[in-house]
Parts: sequence; structure tokens; C-alpha cells
Amino acid sequence: MRAVFLCGASIVFATAMGGAARAERIANPIAMFAGLDKITGVTTTFEIPIGEERRFGSVIVKPDVCYTRPVTEQPKTTGFVKIDQVETDNTRKPIFSGWMFAESPGLSAMEHATYDVWLTGCRDPNAPPPAVETTPAPDATGQPEKPKDDQPED
Repeated sequence: MRAVFLCGASIVFATAMGGAARAERIANPIAMFAGLDKITGVTTTFEIPIGEERRFGSVIVKPDVCYTRPVTEQPKTTGFVKIDQVETDNTRKPIFSGWMFAESPGLSAMEHATYDVWLTGCRDPNAPPPAVETTPAPDATGQPEKPKDDQPED
């Protein structure tokens, strides 16, 4: 009986630790899209706040969520999107409802007879800008300047 308990406890612990190692997804307030008008050949980029909808040609796009990963993780941008076709009598017909993946637009874009729409990213205007790495300026010889020690030279 004790062996069964220890085995079960080990599985629970391993599962909990495995979940803790994964990076949390970041919910963003704005989803970014690209849309192709197949008649004119023009691609348009547009942003939509989460929960709002925007019209692109004869379709209405509404993102419900838009998630990214921290900058220290491999990029993975996903969004759950609903798209309706506006009919000639101004009624709406749902034509897409599902997850879009910015890194794989060919797998998840909404393809329509006249319009294609795909997720290109998410953004948060209130998020701090990403850190920028800088390289030391070269010295007179063209070599990167070396950090100076606080110790006097002999």
C-alpha cells in the first residue's frame, strides 16, 4: 500500500514540476492581422482590440484572445478568432471560428473566395520595450574596449 502511495505521489510531483517549467502565455489586448483582397491583389494590415470587431471588405473579424510567449521563449503567437460574412441583405453568416497561429499562417488562415485573413501577431502598448543588447564601442585600434578593473596597474 505504501509503495502505491509513493508511486502516486511521485507522479503528482513530476506533473507539478513539469508544469512549473513551462513559460506562461501572455494575454495581449490587441491582435494584429493581414488581409488579402484577391480581386485587387492588395494586402492590408490592421489591428483589432480583443473583443471588438472590424470589417475587412465583406467580412467582419473579431479576436477573442491573443496570446504570446515571453521574449526568452521560442515565439508562439496564437489567437482565437471569429469571422462572419456580411450577406447582401446585411445579415451575417459565420464562416470561420477557431485558432490562428502567426508562425504558421498557411495552416490557420481564413480562406474565402474574395478575402484571406491571417493573424500576424499580438501586442500590448503598455508592455515595457524589449531589452536591447549593445556591444562595446571600439577603441583606437578597432578592438572592442575592455572593461577596466578597479585595481591599479603595476
